[in-house]
Amino acid sequence: MIDPILNRLLKKPLCSLAKQLIRRGVTADGVTLVGFIIGMLAVPAIFYGHYILALCLILLNRLGDGLDGAIARETSPSDAGGFLDITLDFIFYSAIVFAFVCATPVENAIAGSFLMLSFMATGGSFLAFAIMASKHGIDSPNYPQKSLHYMGGLAEGFETILVLCLFCLFPSYFVPIASVFAVICWLTAIIRIWVGYNTLIATKTIS
Repeated sequence: MIDPILNRLLKKPLCSLAKQLIRRGVTADGVTLVGFIIGMLAVPAIFYGHYILALCLILLNRLGDGLDGAIARETSPSDAGGFLDITLDFIFYSAIVFAFVCATPVENAIAGSFLMLSFMATGGSFLAFAIMASKHGIDSPNYPQKSLHYMGGLAEGFETILVLCLFCLFPSYFVPIASVFAVICWLTAIIRIWVGYNTLIATKTIS
């Protein structure tokens, strides 16, 4: 929901850091892969109860997610890089939730499963519309720098990361936090489906 504002605030410092990394031969896809590996290390950290370590790894993953895009924009953005980035992001989000389910299955299984199901709803509606938007030439004014159409909503990148961090800071409250955020994700998915469907109907009518 606040991703466009956050992107504007972080654009300059990320760009500056990206230029330094480019001079050292660092590539956008390399940062994507390294960031993903670092983020996935949070899974065993959570399983063994090292929540602050997991929090640090999650934040490092997100730093990498911001840097890979900044590096790409300063060099040569590619569809392959955008595909890799968004795919690994979705895997990472669900992996963190899965780690909490594995760590405390009796307490967390239902809420965690419900949240991962909601991730499928938000991710599916997001990607499906991105495909159709590309086909019909529909622009994304809030995210002009992205390699694919970004459909906004109540639950976007910032809100998702905030919730993952809250899980690490307050692991005993996983169930209520996951449950509330799952509902927000479902509202996001419903809005995206409604808006996306009607946008495509209107596009067909205009054409």
